Amino acid sequence: MSRLRIVHRTGFRYADPATASYNEARMLPRSRDGQFVLQAALEISPTATQHSYPDYWGTRVSTFEVLTPHRMLTVTATSVVDVRPAQPDGPPIGWDELSARISLSLELAECVVQTPATDADEEMVGIAQRIVAGGAGIDEIALRICREVGEAMEYRSGVTGVGSTARDAWPTRSGVCQDIAHVTLGMLRAAGIPARYVSGYLHPDPTAALGQPVTGESHAWVEWYSGAWHGYDPTNLVEIGESHVYIGHGRDYTDVAPLRGVYAGPSASELFVTVEVTRLE
Repeated sequence: MSRLRIVHRTGFRYADPATASYNEARMLPRSRDGQFVLQAALEISPTATQHSYPDYWGTRVSTFEVLTPHRMLTVTATSVVDVRPAQPDGPPIGWDELSARISLSLELAECVVQTPATDADEEMVGIAQRIVAGGAGIDEIALRICREVGEAMEYRSGVTGVGSTARDAWPTRSGVCQDIAHVTLGMLRAAGIPARYVSGYLHPDPTAALGQPVTGESHAWVEWYSGAWHGYDPTNLVEIGESHVYIGHGRDYTDVAPLRGVYAGPSASELFVTVEVTRLE
């Protein structure tokens, strides 16, 4: 088990004062199998009243509005979380049983349908079909897809944007974790496996000393269903473990964007993001 403290600071700078803004944040973790949240708080500047609720997918959402003129909006999420490897909560099932469960579960049905962000191109579909044709159980097929995508794609920032899709990223075999997750989801769904996008944090340096803050990052990985939900990080080609902190999941990035909203004021705004992760135990 490891204990991690995460300080995630993000927000917007405006060219001229914004007169009002209405926002929602998905930046605070919740307890689940594999992690226990000891502390989770959101600080907003300028000061604003917060309201919290779980969304359709169970992600913790904080909504707030700022109704005074402001040149900068800053949202700081501070969390302390105990993390351990999660244990599957059910035995694996076969393909026929998976098909039967999809037909009876709205959640599984929604997670096997492509979204605009994950929609697979012809080549991606062909790769998924080739891997399935090799014959294996659901978990083995899913792992092969995750590893094939992770080995093929290079992590490169600046080559894609927040609105990029799997079809944008796959031809160049490059992008950030969001893109790699979207491509992986596209192939998993093309293989008939329900899969979902996971938003969270990653401690990037297992050699860092206890108490040493390191520059971390908002991160994305995938989970697929084979009788239970299993996670894998295709960007780093690793199982989900003590360096990953879960925030929430959805069909793709748009369901779990860390911060979004609307504002009245200047047309120009600049997003800023910093993440600091410290291993406490």
